[in-house]
Amino acid sequence: QVQLQESGPGLVKPSQVLSLTCTVSGDNITTSGYHWGWIRQPPGKGLEWIGVISYSGYAFSNPSLKSRTSISRDTSKNQFILRLNSATPEDTAMYFCARRQQTHEYDAWGQGTQVTVSS
Repeated sequence: QVQLQESGPGLVKPSQVLSLTCTVSGDNITTSGYHWGWIRQPPGKGLEWIGVISYSGYAFSNPSLKSRTSISRDTSKNQFILRLNSATPEDTAMYFCARRQQTHEYDAWGQGTQVTVSS
């Protein structure tokens, strides 16, 4: 069964790059039809879609974050990577990675990782 696991620093300083890695097992991130996404939930707020990378390597992101967002992948490690430039305290959130099927359903999620942006 597919499993996803987020990893990366739990504390990021303002103006630095917030970088997280999602490691996927039980599925291949190059399998046709899938997208691999990042979602976050700030304290006291709802889920916010950050972006995805497709099975073929094309990345798409939320317009509100697009200018600061880079999503890439390492197919040799079956990982995809989130980078948010110029982090601010408003980027403090629980960050999740998830699989999106052809139906656009996010059917598999990592457990989430807390990231705090603070000096």
